[in-house]
Amino acid sequence: MKSLLDSPRNRMYAIIACLLMALVLPILFGLNLYILTVLILMVIFIIYASSWNFLTYTGQGSLGHAAFFGLGGYISAMVASASGISPYITMLVGGGAAALVGLFIGVICVRLKEWFLAMVTFGFAIIIQTLMVSQFAGVTGGWDGIAAPRLISSAVPNYLLVEYYSIVLIAALVVLLFWLILRSRIGLAFAAIRENETEARAAGIDPVRYRLFAFVVSAYFSGVAGALEIHHLGYITPEIFSVDISFWPIIYSISGGLGTLAGPIVGTIVITVLWDGLQTLGITYARFIIIGLLLVLIIIFLPKGLISLPDRIRKYLEGRQKTS
Repeated sequence: MKSLLDSPRNRMYAIIACLLMALVLPILFGLNLYILTVLILMVIFIIYASSWNFLTYTGQGSLGHAAFFGLGGYISAMVASASGISPYITMLVGGGAAALVGLFIGVICVRLKEWFLAMVTFGFAIIIQTLMVSQFAGVTGGWDGIAAPRLISSAVPNYLLVEYYSIVLIAALVVLLFWLILRSRIGLAFAAIRENETEARAAGIDPVRYRLFAFVVSAYFSGVAGALEIHHLGYITPEIFSVDISFWPIIYSISGGLGTLAGPIVGTIVITVLWDGLQTLGITYARFIIIGLLLVLIIIFLPKGLISLPDRIRKYLEGRQKTS
């Protein structure tokens, strides 16, 4: 039985619904500054989670994507501060720096098996953080960090709202680009490599080249996401390379639906709403347990993620109708 999202028309309706929701949410909450801030960070992490998830289409994984997220932030912040160029331009430079580092790691390690590659990226994130607080402390500010120009000056009326809509546009373009890539011959090669690497080689597909491409693209847009966050916050410290920053996109993608375009979006929205909602209720440390339990339940009962929930409900209702 086909999934509800297998229909191109249903996918189009889902995309339109998400865009409309993104446009009207700030208005529904009366331009509340706290809500706007949460929404901005949520959309940034949609870009980040989608970038990490892009790796999974070639059967790769990463436990240290904070390295690219943080590098994009640092390079963009330093270039914007030194040149006075708009962060909307320097974020592309930050993404490019992250992509170059991703290319370097990929050339060396992309032939490794999935979890060996994941462990290499994890170790690399630790190395980068150590370098930032030691060897490069003169330009990075060490543990104190450095200031970063804001995306939109606070002198601009409703600057957070303008910032939010600009980031929504960037996120939409990034997801659209991923969609176009996955619908192309490159996407078909990704699928062949993920399903059976031996048969893919026999068909003339070079797994190393396509995996390297996926790794560089993923690193680039992770860097862009990191730059957007830093320019939104106006400050950056080496904590951006911490383990939790590497693990959030994994949690979002698995919760929503690994290896799907909609999965990281749905997962980021649901987990963010739950995480910040619990904090609003005064639940701080216990929310780690709640999120952990939710993730365990999703993996056990919804292995395809939350995006499969409508189909599970539909099948359940159809089963009840047949037995009644």
